[in-house]
Amino acid sequence: MGRLQDKVAIVTGAGQGIGLAYAERFLAEGAKVVVAEINEERAASAMARLEGQGDAIFVSTDIADENSAKACAAATIAHYGSLDILVNNAALYYDIQNERNDYEYLQKVFQVNLHGAWLMARACAPAMVEQRWGRIINQSSGAAYMYNLMPMGDFHEVGAFTYSQTKWGVIGLTKFLASQLGQYNVTVNCIAPGVTMTEATRKIVPEEFIGMIPMMSAMKQTLEPEDLAGAAVFFASDDAKLVTGQTLCVDGGACMPA
Repeated sequence: MGRLQDKVAIVTGAGQGIGLAYAERFLAEGAKVVVAEINEERAASAMARLEGQGDAIFVSTDIADENSAKACAAATIAHYGSLDILVNNAALYYDIQNERNDYEYLQKVFQVNLHGAWLMARACAPAMVEQRWGRIINQSSGAAYMYNLMPMGDFHEVGAFTYSQTKWGVIGLTKFLASQLGQYNVTVNCIAPGVTMTEATRKIVPEEFIGMIPMMSAMKQTLEPEDLAGAAVFFASDDAKLVTGQTLCVDGGACMPA
């Protein structure tokens, strides 16, 4: 039996990359998985890949829409009869526009990357509280800690630091949720991945810098999506039953916050 045997897990953004790696590993550990994905083409590809690996369903989900978040939780409970684990993996990253510093775009990214995680937690927590068992795993990023790597040059305007801001917010959200939900045996923890070799990373990071990324870490190794899955399984399992409000950097030693 796996460490997550018969647990029901929602994984947002599981159509590709890290989310898909989480879904695969959770299935291998005996969980039933809901692929909560906004892009139906990616979802179809993911479901084809997951076929035969375990019990998984697709629920079309826009995490930035309150009604869609509630509908995802409701559909999960209707299909499986329970809801045990939420992995808040989905975020704007693949098409992130780091060069934009306008307030309108900053609000858009916050709506998905931070407020979307809150909406999903808000939708899923009641079922976990009722059954007095639950696991919420948020996803931050090593970008939240890279405030000392800002570009140099002439000053033009205060930057939005859009992606990093939202991912720092996720760390704070984790602590507040953990504080509220702990009394109901619901833990809330956070994973902060380093630069992971996903399709999105290869799209955003210039090719000439890809080879330099491992040199920024203590272990001098590239980070693959499956390298993050063990941390998610730990937080979701009873091995971490008294671990809550914590952020774990999985990046080969690129970030070592106190």
